This record gives sequence, C-alpha cells and structure tokens, in this order.
Amino acid sequence: MLEAARTPGINIHTYSEVEDVKGFVGNFDVKIRKKARYVKQDCNGCGSCSEVCPAYAYDEFNEGLNARKAIYVSFAQAVPSMAQIDMDKCIKCELCKGVCELNAIDFDQKDEIKSVKVGSIAVATGWDEYTPEDGYLGYGVYPNVITQMQLERILAPNGPTVGHLVRPSDGKRPKKILFIQCVGSRDLKRNTYCSAGVCCMISIKNTKLIKQHYPDSDITVAYMDMRSSGKDYEEYFTASRKEGIKYVRTNISTVEEDPETHDIKVNIQNTLRDSLGPREMTFDMVVLSAAMVPAKGVEAVGKMLKLETSQDGFFKEFHSRLNPIDTKIPGIVLAGVSQGPKSISESIAQGRAAASSLARLMGKDKYRILLIRATVDKDRCAKCGLCELNCPYSAISLRADGAEVNEILCRGCGSCLANCPSEAITLRYYREPQYEKQIDAILEEV
Repeated sequence: MLEAARTPGINIHTYSEVEDVKGFVGNFDVKIRKKARYVKQDCNGCGSCSEVCPAYAYDEFNEGLNARKAIYVSFAQAVPSMAQIDMDKCIKCELCKGVCELNAIDFDQKDEIKSVKVGSIAVATGWDEYTPEDGYLGYGVYPNVITQMQLERILAPNGPTVGHLVRPSDGKRPKKILFIQCVGSRDLKRNTYCSAGVCCMISIKNTKLIKQHYPDSDITVAYMDMRSSGKDYEEYFTASRKEGIKYVRTNISTVEEDPETHDIKVNIQNTLRDSLGPREMTFDMVVLSAAMVPAKGVEAVGKMLKLETSQDGFFKEFHSRLNPIDTKIPGIVLAGVSQGPKSISESIAQGRAAASSLARLMGKDKYRILLIRATVDKDRCAKCGLCELNCPYSAISLRADGAEVNEILCRGCGSCLANCPSEAITLRYYREPQYEKQIDAILEEV
C-alpha cells in the first residue's frame, strides 16, 4: 500500500466509502464520502495525542484482543500515517488538542463528498471472517475459544502480545491446543460452500508456526477433510504431520469449560480408528477455523453497481468458467475474494487478470455493443412505470410521452418485456414476427 501511495497517477481515498455510482463504461460518475477524521492533513502520526487520551475502545485491527485510545492510528503501517478520532468513544476533553504541536486536531471537521469521473471499475471488496453465534462450539462464552483471525493477531510480532502465544483468560501459554476446521462452512444451516481450502492451509501454517516456537506444544486438528490442493500444499501438510501435529477426522459434539481452570473439555471420536465412541479430551485453548464470508457492505455496493450475487453471497461473474473476471456490466470487473473464496496466490492472479481486462478495454477508442436492446412502442405505452420499476440496470425512465430506454445501460435481459401489461416493449432480434417466420420456414413443405 505504501508503494501504491508513492506511485504517480494513483489516488488513494482512505477512510472513505463509495456513496453512489452512475453512468456506463467509459463514463462513470462516482461519489465518494471521505469521512471526517477530526484530524487535519498536517498530522505526522507522532502519537502524542494518543498518550494523553483517557478514553479507550476495543482495537478492531487486533480483533478486539486489546484496547486502543479514542484517538489512534489504525495500525503501524497505515497509509497515510495519521491519527483519527472515534467520536463514539471520545469524551471531548480536548487533551489531544492541547498537546498537538501542529494544531492538527479539528473537532468541527465534517464528512466530504467528492465526485470522480472514471472509465472503468474494479470491485475488490475482500472478505470477512464468519462470526459464530454465541455458544456455538463455545465461541463468545468461553474466553479460550478463539478464531483463526484472533490467533493470527496473537502470533503477529506487531500484535497485542508481541507475538507471544498466550490464552485470553489468564495470559498463560497454552500447551495443549485444538484446531476445529470447517466452522460455519460446509454446513447446511450456515454456509454450504468450502472456503477454497484456505482454512485448512491457515491451520497447517499456524500449527507449524506454534510448533517451531514452542516444540513442547501438543496440537490436535479436528477435521472433516483436509483440502490441501495446490502447488506444494500436500508436501506442506505432510511436513506438519512429521512434526508431531495430530490430525483427527471427527465431528465435535460438545464443547464445555472447566470453570476453575478455564480449560476446554471436548468430546472427540476418531471416525477412522475409534470404534468405542467419543472420548473426552481437555485442551488449554481451542481455535475455530471459520469460513470466509462476503465483506460487510457488499449488498450496498452491488445495488449501486447493479451487480448480481451468487447463492453464496459473493458477486456473480459473467461466466464461472469462461470469464470469471468480467461482470455483466461492461467496464466493471471483479478481483480477488469479491467473486468467491480464494487463496492469496489466486487473488493475485485474478487481480492481474482484472487489471489486464480493464487495460484492454480502456486502450480502445470505442466500445462496441450488440444491439440486443429493448425498444418501446410509444403509441401502445400506458405509462404505468412497471418497466422502470423492474429494470435491474436502471436503463428505463418514464417520460411524458412514454417509457424511454437507455441503449447503453440496457443489457437486453427482457425483464421489462415480461412485465409490460400493454405489450409495448419488444427486444431487438427477438420480436414475434421473427419467430413466426422461423416457424413457417421450419414447417414449410419441401
């Protein structure tokens, strides 16, 4: 991100949201809401304001494992490296204003709306970790049941524990750890899809990492299937087992906590070996490998861009096999996990493909379209407005003399044709007389 910020021609709008998108390929009008930081651009991220701030909140970047101040820098490598104020937690004491040597604190700052004209759009909304409901496998009820993202922050050198493995309940190092796979995925009641094997590989990576730092750790992975499909992935999985990490094919039935020690008691049955039924095992900490789910706010983005979503909630591509990059809207492409669960290498590959697709599109002087578009017979139009209401691409508007179709926005889907009670709308190349001629030709006597 730092390199991108230093590259000429790239404008980064941080702490901002897209408010509205109108237009079509080569001529999109985008409105961006730049949220108020309550800190001016003069800020150099020195941290003096955070030191004197008395108000605290949970640190979102560290998955709520530690606290941050109400005025803070998002994370160590944030671009730009400047503070922002969480007004929901700020107590308006203005101590930060008193210590800021650059007079960068501005409590009167307001959100700004910026308008930008662009020719094409790449949708790269990322993903969120599935949040299990409270009580499911002990999550949200027992402090020593955490998710993979929380473990990632614990193991990170810039995390809340400076990379030291500790359990949340008492700060002690857990020696016996259980990883539970497919939490929230491959589940008919939650998410039916697999997260492309990402959860499996993260578990293998983190188990190896813990074992390297703490060789005396006793680690067990409870799985349905270990999906290590990829270049050198199976070899990585084999290396993990050689280091003594145990993999048990099982379904976890119950998870309970010892109220005195906060240890976690789990009923496990190795379905490949045990014939005597489940047995109770005790662990110091349990890590849930949760599913990848669409990022928050994708519904609003999809509505603005007129994009469809597939059954799993991710954005729908033009064709899942032949064209997984483009969408049905010309000039809008998908990158990374916005289209579906992917590993880092797959996300990079699709990001490059998205850039290539847009470069090829924008490098031309003209964009050619097939005129399979709706047309309106103004004499028959009843001006009921149903076509405008049902058009998924906002390509029809109601005028004084009847409905009018924007041929660039129209995608020829036929929704308006199906909803028109006056039969005033037809689709080019799909008119009834054409079908009648074809039927006559087929049935014509030789």
